[in-house]
Amino acid sequence: MPAPMTTDQLFALDTLLDDDERAIRDAVRRFVDERIKPDIGEWFETGELPARELALELGKLGVLGMHLEGYGAAGMSATSYGLACQELEAGDSGIRSLVSVQGSLAMYAIHAYGSEEQKQEWLPRMAAGEAIGCFGLTEPDFGSNPAGMRTRARRDGDDWVLNGTKMWITNGSIADVAVVWAQTDEKIRGFVVPTDSAGFSAPKIGKKLSLRASVTSELVLEDVRLPGSAVLPEVQGLRGPLGCLNEARFGIVFGAMGAARDCLQSAIEYAQDRKVFDKSLAGYQLTQAKLADMALELGKGQLLALHLGRLKDAGTLQSEQVSVGKLNNVREAIQIARTCRTILAANGITLEYPVIRHANNLESVLTYEGTSEVHQLVIGKALTGAEAFR
Repeated sequence: MPAPMTTDQLFALDTLLDDDERAIRDAVRRFVDERIKPDIGEWFETGELPARELALELGKLGVLGMHLEGYGAAGMSATSYGLACQELEAGDSGIRSLVSVQGSLAMYAIHAYGSEEQKQEWLPRMAAGEAIGCFGLTEPDFGSNPAGMRTRARRDGDDWVLNGTKMWITNGSIADVAVVWAQTDEKIRGFVVPTDSAGFSAPKIGKKLSLRASVTSELVLEDVRLPGSAVLPEVQGLRGPLGCLNEARFGIVFGAMGAARDCLQSAIEYAQDRKVFDKSLAGYQLTQAKLADMALELGKGQLLALHLGRLKDAGTLQSEQVSVGKLNNVREAIQIARTCRTILAANGITLEYPVIRHANNLESVLTYEGTSEVHQLVIGKALTGAEAFR
């Protein structure tokens, strides 16, 4: 009998990567295997994450804002960043979320739209993991429709005064800086808000059954006074936050496949070891049919992610194409997790195996950075030219 193939081997994925991309992927995979996987079940169960400690380690690894140029960032390709996200989410969606919010939301906003002073003040420390950022866009009543946000910034002399509430903010309670989007008389604007500002608070959200190994918070701004230099000078309107979200969604396209791959690997290993009626569970046709179907969807999702990575590196990636990737890959990843759970049966609901943890996490990934319904409408508009959001 030939040795069993991995899904990477089944699709010959390594042949599509260059030496640097493989090296980055392998380095992040080793970090996840050695640093994340041994403890992630306990972190998920307790709802606690050593986020500040991990941020410093992730900074040394070079993955924080790794696709950005300068200011201490690694300046890697988009594809390399995507491959890192895949390996991080094979560990846990919460770990990839920490990195995504830091690099693709908070750091990217400052890098793309900030002043040179803002970049110099924050980006080197954020790339090193010495300062943690969060991204304040979503509000309690405004998720899919960010244009309706109620958070407001008003001029008061040379200063800005912010009032409002943001919800479901990753890294919020541990952040040193928050990028907050608010309505102004000059359209929606972004603000760089040090979290030690008077009137700023970030209570942690508890009782979560998903993304438990992740810090999720509310942001409360009560007459937070900021100098005029706090505004992001290079963007007005929704173009700013939506541009950041597109960066984060790109990472999810890869990341979701990492969670799916970890589930499938776990299910294959379990099926090979588990005896049912004196025969390996892996030797039954129904089991092999499930594994084959899941491997196909995983491989297709990985190929789609790589294709989008190449388009992004070429500077030709369209936002509608990111929606294709996010919709397909997260939808397939959660189905893979659920099917793997059936192979593990009762053992599949314990934290001894990663499957139920990934499945629970993917319930959040399914709806954040744009729900499946929103991405369906984005794709529908691209195909028909007709907007159906309202």
